[in-house]
Amino acid sequence: MSISFDKALGIHEKALGFRAQRAEVLANNIANADTPNYKARDLEFGSVLAAQQSKNQGGFGVATTSSKHIAAQGMEVADPGLRFRTPAHASLDQNTVDVQVEQATYAENAIDFQASFTMLNSKFRGLMSALRGE
Repeated sequence: MSISFDKALGIHEKALGFRAQRAEVLANNIANADTPNYKARDLEFGSVLAAQQSKNQGGFGVATTSSKHIAAQGMEVADPGLRFRTPAHASLDQNTVDVQVEQATYAENAIDFQASFTMLNSKFRGLMSALRGE
């Protein structure tokens, strides 16, 4: 009998990768706080989760069933969860980064990352004890 790591680890493995991606996006926002016309971005967990589930289940996609169909242009999304952040106040240089909001979101993301990491660690400890027969 084999162990399926996908079933054993659940969503926590993918959540950990998402949290790392989100940390990069938020750090990029903070780094560009003084860049004119820079638009702050953020990753939306619900969109990423839905995209991952549709990938696993076959999902719904745009498909052409005839050679006469016109190919859908612009339907490809590089990252389905990456969205522009709505600014709370106007800026003279059109920069939408609010450093305090970004820092708070980064700290919240770090806590969520640690929670996912702790959950994965406990799953691995459980698997190891099962393999040892404890």
